[in-house]
Amino acid sequence: MSTNVVLASLALCTGFLAGAAFAAVGVPIPAPPTVTGVLGIVGIYLGFRAVERLGIGIDLVAGLGP
Repeated sequence: MSTNVVLASLALCTGFLAGAAFAAVGVPIPAPPTVTGVLGIVGIYLGFRAVERLGIGIDLVAGLGP
């Protein structure tokens, strides 16, 4: 089995357990509870990866001073 598949499976299991723990304790999950919210997070991820792959970036630290 590929390392990526193992890591993805572990991440899914960890998220599932964290969600179950939040539900058991009775607190809201720290994530958008709707499909549109989840799609927003996916969009943020895809935008980040696109900019990273295209090599676009601004060096904010260099712009602050000498």
